[in-house]
Amino acid sequence: MTVRMLPVAMVLAAVACSPPGGDAQEPVVGAVVALRTGRYEEAESAFRRLLREDASSVAARRGLVEALATLGRYDEAARVAREAPRPELAANALGEVLVLTGDLEGAEAAFRSAIDGRSDDELTARVNLADVLFDRGQIDDAMERYDAFIDVYNDDSERLGSGDLVAVGRAVQRLGRTNPDLFQDALRAYDEAAAADPGWAEPAVRAGTLLLDKYQSPEAQAEFEKVLASNPHHPDALLGMARALDFDGRGGAHERVDAVLEVNPDHVGALAFSARLHLSAERYDEARAAAEKALGINARSLEALSTLAAAYYLAEDTASFVSTRARALAVNPRFAELDATVADLCVQVRRYADAAERADAATRLDPGSWRAWGILGMNQLRTGRIAEGTDNLEKAFTGDPYNPWFKNNLDLLDTFDRYESVRSDHFELFLFRDEAELLAPYVSAVAEEAFDSLSARYGIEPPLPVRVELFPSHADFSVRTLGEVGLGALGVSFGSLLVMDSPAARERGQYNWASTLWHELAHAFHLALTDHRVPRWFSEGLAVHEQRRGRPWWGHQPSIPFLQALRDGHLKKVSELNDGFMRPEFPEQVIFSYYEASLVFQVIEERHGFGAIRSMLDGYREGRSTEQLFESVLGTSLEDFDDDFEGWLRERFESPLRGIARIAEAPPPQAGLEALTEHVRAHPGDLVGQIRLGAALARAERFDEAEEHLTRALRIFPEYSGPDSPHAWMSRIRLTQGDTLGAAAALERLNALSESNYDALLEEAALDEALGHLADAANALEKANQVFPYEIDVHQRLARIAERAGERELAVLERKAVVALDPIDRADALYRLALAQRDAGDPAGARGSVLAALEVAPNFEAALELLLELRSGREGTEP
Repeated sequence: MTVRMLPVAMVLAAVACSPPGGDAQEPVVGAVVALRTGRYEEAESAFRRLLREDASSVAARRGLVEALATLGRYDEAARVAREAPRPELAANALGEVLVLTGDLEGAEAAFRSAIDGRSDDELTARVNLADVLFDRGQIDDAMERYDAFIDVYNDDSERLGSGDLVAVGRAVQRLGRTNPDLFQDALRAYDEAAAADPGWAEPAVRAGTLLLDKYQSPEAQAEFEKVLASNPHHPDALLGMARALDFDGRGGAHERVDAVLEVNPDHVGALAFSARLHLSAERYDEARAAAEKALGINARSLEALSTLAAAYYLAEDTASFVSTRARALAVNPRFAELDATVADLCVQVRRYADAAERADAATRLDPGSWRAWGILGMNQLRTGRIAEGTDNLEKAFTGDPYNPWFKNNLDLLDTFDRYESVRSDHFELFLFRDEAELLAPYVSAVAEEAFDSLSARYGIEPPLPVRVELFPSHADFSVRTLGEVGLGALGVSFGSLLVMDSPAARERGQYNWASTLWHELAHAFHLALTDHRVPRWFSEGLAVHEQRRGRPWWGHQPSIPFLQALRDGHLKKVSELNDGFMRPEFPEQVIFSYYEASLVFQVIEERHGFGAIRSMLDGYREGRSTEQLFESVLGTSLEDFDDDFEGWLRERFESPLRGIARIAEAPPPQAGLEALTEHVRAHPGDLVGQIRLGAALARAERFDEAEEHLTRALRIFPEYSGPDSPHAWMSRIRLTQGDTLGAAAALERLNALSESNYDALLEEAALDEALGHLADAANALEKANQVFPYEIDVHQRLARIAERAGERELAVLERKAVVALDPIDRADALYRLALAQRDAGDPAGARGSVLAALEVAPNFEAALELLLELRSGREGTEP
């Protein structure tokens, strides 16, 4: 419950309740204005002065109670309320203070006193009483009381003051639990209250909170901003903004909470939300401290108990979780929000089965908790329980049709009949029907290879089958993962469910699906080994490390921006790497953290062997912390490893770091070749300058000079594979000079450093084929298919090369891909597939393909001859 600023109408009514004695109205209004604009000490002084002059002033007493409560001086506020000459006129204000300190029985008695005494704030007392009953689990009684407010509004809306209208809005908002259409009526009541008293903050704060509850963050923030424009210290508006910023995934929430606590260090809602923010950052000790402080003020705060229970649950302290949950249920036996909160936070740390379990517990406490039904359904979907998840998500959406995540997922589920499942030894591939025939052989081959490699390395298998879903729309992949569009990732592992973009979801050259699949499958092993307890940074870094073990050119590679971040101290320490993934300070920090974390495992494996990594994973399953594991397994503190790794990084990249040292301002692009030459002559160690000059000279066809500078750049940073890589320029120079072998070698070096340079791979393959290096050409084209497998010409080229090289299985695979891509001459494609199958020793497959060719072209002479050959059992060669 929030502390409410007094509406002017109620102030004037309260003045009318005071006995005559001069013009009391003006100074009371002045005090209220001070209260409304955040001058709380001034307001306190003014109200105290008024009470000294007239102890019977209801408006001054209510105002003083509110000022003291806003500042967190709850005992004083309650004492002032109890000293009222007419107790019923201050009873509602007293009850609101008692709610803030957890004295719910006292609050209930106070609200009943205000109602029985027919106080002018009776309607507010009635909704406050219903809230207390609701929050103590007497939901049916509370709902009946809320329902009565509809008659109040319908019978006498024109005579309702702003405070009464807010009370109506609050009641109707609660009724939205069973009738979602009523949320619009609640907003209308708040709007009418704001119109009746434009300077009062309460309607806007209530409207903002409702809008945020209904997922309308921009509109909610607009309401909170209205309040903060006139009172930048309004605690509940600041807290609302904090919640909205956190909802959006933006920074600034902590700062808003701190601003609340500057006004009121004992603001229970702010302390509880601070605990929630710490939980999201996996800072469990800080979360517990904030929640315990809140409970020291209000031992029955359900929000604080929820965050404290979640902190214990996530830290594997089962006994403390159970006892804290019992404390909450003693307050409200039907309180589902605690378990829903724990479930929501479990998702953030990838404990999806636990999330489903806690959400299920929430629905059993309160079947009307639509949030809990939604969390349950979403996490059943994430753990492969598609039918159950769909049913529960539909139930959630029926109760909360405003939830975009529920709707988006249900819309996506409606498209699942356009997909088909393909099984392999360890996998169920879920592929869009239009591309299933093409992708299934490639995806299953990479998946099974990765499975064999990882299972041998880790000594376990994740729960089988592993389901792999590929979506040709990135928006659909994002919805499947988060429930909304906008996810920047390429793939996500929920354990034994992997969800990815199909290669069709990305522009050509942007994405290596095979590398991503290996990465996500590595997560499945890590999550299985640790029972989903592995920290994000550990799992992500180790998965990139496994990518590079699968293929050295896969995964994140060093870049000039990464080196600049290292130079400038913008990389996270190892002890803070989780923040680099979960709370990045700038957009590129996530990418840098992937690569940095992977190098941590390179160091660990080089120094301690893979067994150390395996032992650390076991430790996470046993509930040990990262700090404990570095001490027990690696024999070093995490802080010492921070320093050691920083030194290793700087030594590892010593040469390119020197090459990007801040030495002098480079000439701008428009300065011309001469200025750039002078700069590089003066600063020969400038990496970027050498690359720029080499590229400029190559464009000017001054190849010998260009090669000199490009070679220098490669000596400084031989691993650089960016779009302006010296390797690419060297290839162009060699090709212009007629040196096909040198051009191919340069492209091979470039492609050994990059996983998705599609055009360079095709160019390398063409040069290798021209040189007669068929194995190298085939290798380059196979790598190209792992980037973008939709070009018929590439498959045809690879099929021809495979046939020439005697790679018969590869030839069959590529001929099948040509058919799957629906070529113009389908009969010829099927015929050539039949030839490849015949040559690979698959006469049954060859017969099926040639018959399919003849269905398309019944008079296809070569196909008829091949069919006769196959039926006669004679071997032959292509005519």
